[in-house]
Amino acid sequence: MSLDALKSAIPDYAKDLRLNLGSVIGDSALSQQQLWGTVLACAIASRSPRVLRELEEEANAKLSPEAYTAAKTAAATMAMNNVFHRTRHLLSDPEYGTLRAGLRVNVLGDPGVAKVDFELWSLAVSAINACGQCLDSHEQVLRKAGVDRETVQEAFRIAAVVQAVGVTLDSEAVLAE
Repeated sequence: MSLDALKSAIPDYAKDLRLNLGSVIGDSALSQQQLWGTVLACAIASRSPRVLRELEEEANAKLSPEAYTAAKTAAATMAMNNVFHRTRHLLSDPEYGTLRAGLRVNVLGDPGVAKVDFELWSLAVSAINACGQCLDSHEQVLRKAGVDRETVQEAFRIAAVVQAVGVTLDSEAVLAE
């Protein structure tokens, strides 16, 4: 399974997704680790079995074992944090924001890779999970670390395309049943 297999599975009505998938992965200005960590974390966050199957093998081959684990950790941690913080933000009672979260996120202290890379992956997953508070938080950390807006945008461009490919392919699978 591969990126090419995934692109060839995208139906013609969604050919822009095919082109975008090729460009966000093939023409990315991100480092190899940043790119494939973002791809893996987004594939997990997309909740699409097909997208994950097709992209995981290549991500595993291109990432160090530490980066591979850290990307999966970013997806897992943000799956929890995004729901929690998005809910706090959406509730009309601001007092929830004053309560202790009580959720462990020890990995943020030592994610096993460069902090910037982990933050980039966390931002991309937060984009898929639509958590504005987490997006703001990760974007601020990245900007304070000297990461430019183009790099930040590259991460959520990847998130947008990977998510759209997952939605498209999964809906096609259901319609074909």
